[in-house]
Amino acid sequence: MGDGMSLNPIETAVLLIEFQNDFTTDGGALHSAVADVMKRTGMLDNAVAAAEQARQTGATIIHAPISFAKGYGEISPKPYGILAGVVASNAFVKDSWGARIVAGLTPAAGDIIVEGKRGLDTFMSTNLDFILRSRGIRNVALGGFLTNCCVESTMRTAYEKGFNVFTLTDCVAATSQEEHDNAIANDFPMFSHPVVSKEFIASLGARGETATDTSRGCPT
Repeated sequence: MGDGMSLNPIETAVLLIEFQNDFTTDGGALHSAVADVMKRTGMLDNAVAAAEQARQTGATIIHAPISFAKGYGEISPKPYGILAGVVASNAFVKDSWGARIVAGLTPAAGDIIVEGKRGLDTFMSTNLDFILRSRGIRNVALGGFLTNCCVESTMRTAYEKGFNVFTLTDCVAATSQEEHDNAIANDFPMFSHPVVSKEFIASLGARGETATDTSRGCPT
């Protein structure tokens, strides 16, 4: 963000996607798949710091966990692709330790938890769009899992809906460094402003200031 972009915190949300024990924590059903990239990027510590700093400026912090009833009755009895892996590993079962948001990102007072995420795109099975628009949010910054899956799916839809989208490149992780790097290098710039979290936080001006970036216009 070397262009000196300034964002109004009141019009800004940080969306934290699937920072749950099954991904983030030793013993989690899918942790081993993402642990290497998490370690290389330091994404969990970066996300914890970014959320706290953004919260202090007055930005909205939104958590987007995914969960399924035991038996996964909400999805196809013969899932394929990424959801097949979720079912096979018995991940994100509602009310389980694995589905719980990691302790370091436990929602604080004033944070919002989006309910109903059952698939990849956070917008599709939740009221995220309503929440953002009702709060006057124009700028949406994304972090979480997986870089090239739920984060990218949500990013694309946010872009299509007219939000000013940022992807926090040091707050995401995938199942391999190659997939992670490829998404950031080739996909993220098409649908967002890829930026490290410290630069994004630096763009948040004082509470109530007017945002200077209008390149994407008002969401409609």
